[in-house]
Amino acid sequence: MTRTTPRPAPAEDPQRAWRRHRLLVRVGQALMAAGAIVAIIHWLAHLEVFGPGQPPGWLDLVAGYPTGALLLITGAILAGRRRPTSKSTNT
Repeated sequence: MTRTTPRPAPAEDPQRAWRRHRLLVRVGQALMAAGAIVAIIHWLAHLEVFGPGQPPGWLDLVAGYPTGALLLITGAILAGRRRPTSKSTNT
């Protein structure tokens, strides 16, 4: 009977980690842009730029400023990620 030793987990490829980091930062930036657009369009709707009448109250609570703020905050969290570091420099 042979004894097998567990293999060490392969080290994460630094280029792969960098690509994943950049993808998440770009997604965060896109979410921030979408949040700003939602908030601006909602503000313009209150100014009645798109025609007479205000948005209904439920729309203010669901798809107005709160949604814009949620998208901005979520995007800022993703876009504010730290750069991935090599594990070899931490030892």
